[in-house]
Amino acid sequence: MKITRYKKVQKYLKFYYNNYGFHQPYQVLIDGTFCFSAFKEHINVRDQITKYLNGKAKLLTTRCIIIETEKIAKKTHGALTILKQFGIHECNHKDPVSGSQCILSMVGKKNENHYILATQDRDLQEKLRLKPGIPLLYLHNKSPTLEKPSKASYNKAGLSMESNKYMFISETQNEALKNIKKAMGVEEKLEEQKIIVKRKKPKNPNPLSCKKKKKKSNSGQNTKNKAVLDGKVKKRKKNKIIKIVEAST
Repeated sequence: MKITRYKKVQKYLKFYYNNYGFHQPYQVLIDGTFCFSAFKEHINVRDQITKYLNGKAKLLTTRCIIIETEKIAKKTHGALTILKQFGIHECNHKDPVSGSQCILSMVGKKNENHYILATQDRDLQEKLRLKPGIPLLYLHNKSPTLEKPSKASYNKAGLSMESNKYMFISETQNEALKNIKKAMGVEEKLEEQKIIVKRKKPKNPNPLSCKKKKKKSNSGQNTKNKAVLDGKVKKRKKNKIIKIVEAST
């Protein structure tokens, strides 16, 4: 079994252990659909489930489930032989009912017997997800798979599905842990860390990337200065003024 699959199943079993009192040997209640799928895929149910849960397990069924499987024995003869290998828990049904109805009555509202339900029935799975504290086991890719605890199981335990910090600890256990920390004087203090925002100072430009400043041409001023020095400053002609004066006389 891969390490990731092993970690997941141990994680989920620990959740049910801390919040719903599940313990070894695990009681796995199996129906005809699970056995039929195992027979079809050539899976040894007893060995695979025990190995997957990594602990002791009791594989159980009921008389109602066996009778239902016997009615369709032509198609599910192999599933019936697998079912008869398991122990039988009394369901107290005088008249046999369907396998799904029998399982729902065995589980009840609180699943006091701590059953792990092994079924491939999709409708039954949906109904069981609405009840807290019921682990679901099914076959996926020729191997048993324990489903993640349902939303109802998390809510009943006082946890949220998104929280990972206290995933395996209920509210009462969490409060008890806090009280112990206070008594021992090791309570965690949450200090608000002030975030100092450093202002960026304007940096000088890279001298290599700057263009050289162009020198202003003083050619015009130089020519004027040369003309003054050479005595070649031209005076304005007053011819027009002289002509106007002569005309007036």
